[in-house]
Formats: sequence, structure tokens, C-alpha cells
Amino acid sequence: MKKRSPFKKIIATVILVIICSIGSAQQQTLNLLNQRRDIQVRNGLKVLGSWSGANIIYGTIARNNSTGSTKYFHEMNAIFNSVTLGISALGFFSAKKPTTLNLSESFKKQNEAERLFLFNAGLDLAYVAGGAYLKERSKNSTDNSQRLKGYGNSVMLQGGVLALFDGVMYFIMQKNGKKMNALLKNISLENTGNSVGLIYRFD
Repeated sequence: MKKRSPFKKIIATVILVIICSIGSAQQQTLNLLNQRRDIQVRNGLKVLGSWSGANIIYGTIARNNSTGSTKYFHEMNAIFNSVTLGISALGFFSAKKPTTLNLSESFKKQNEAERLFLFNAGLDLAYVAGGAYLKERSKNSTDNSQRLKGYGNSVMLQGGVLALFDGVMYFIMQKNGKKMNALLKNISLENTGNSVGLIYRFD
């Protein structure tokens, strides 16, 4: 049996070290991007929770010191944000501790985050439309005119704020996703005719 030359062994070892280094660097970059995304989501939920808490407190106080449609406006602000606070708190405290995700898992979680905020933004616009409908109905109501008007104004305001929040979060998620997509630009499969190889291009 022909012995493998020491030179070839050295070359094979160097190549193996380079491949391992590339994989390690890529994983570290993925970990940083995943961590950044999770921190951004948690920070966003903190902001939303603070907004909701302030609305609950102020809405409750202002409701007891107001009359007419203004009273119901503050009342709905408190009610609406009680639900929002519960959802944001659930999302914040149910967030799992950071774990190491591979490339496929990272992209899956990234896409889920983008789709979630985009879907929520569309739902928020439905809230705005619903609030406008309530306000319009108040014009033809004799018994609940003030309530409908106050509730309508509140739902439009809160829906608009949520739409802004989810829109901003979506673009933040997209920015993180573009950095993640940049990793794939350096990796490709190439057919040399006799074999298929995984190619990593250095910037």
C-alpha cells in the first residue's frame, strides 16, 4: 500500500482547520444575529407594555373625572390596553432562554418573527377600521351615541399606535433578516463536472 506523503497530510490538516474555522465564524455570526433579534423583540414588548400600563392607569383615573364621549374614550383605552398588556407580558415572559440555532433553524425563527409583526400590523389596521365604524354608528344612535363615539375614537387611536409599533418592529426584523441573508451570499454549491463542492467566498 502506497503511503500518504507528509506534505499531503499537512495540506489536508490545514484545509480541515480552515473549514472548521469558517463554520465556527458563521455560527458565531448566527448566534449574534439571533441574540440581537431576541433582544429587539423583548425591548419592543417592554415599550408596548409601558404604553399599555400608562394607558390603564391614566384611562382609569380620567374616566372617573370625565363625562360624555370623553368618559367612554378613556374607559376603552383602559380596557383595550388591559388586553394588550396581557399579550405583551405573556410574550415577554414566555420567551425562552437563548439557544444555539443552526442556519435552517435561524432562518425559520427569523421568518416567523417577520411574518408575525406583518400580520399584526394588518390586524391593527382592522382595529382602526372597526373604530371608525363605531364612530360612524354613533351618528345614528340615540341611546349609545356617546359610548359608541368614545369607544370608536379610542379603538382608532389604539389601533393606530399598534400599527405603528408593529410596522416599526417589522422593519427592524427585516433589517436583521437582511444581515442573515448576507451569510448565504458567501456560500454556494458548485459542480466541477466530477464532483459537487460547497464553496465559501471571503469578502
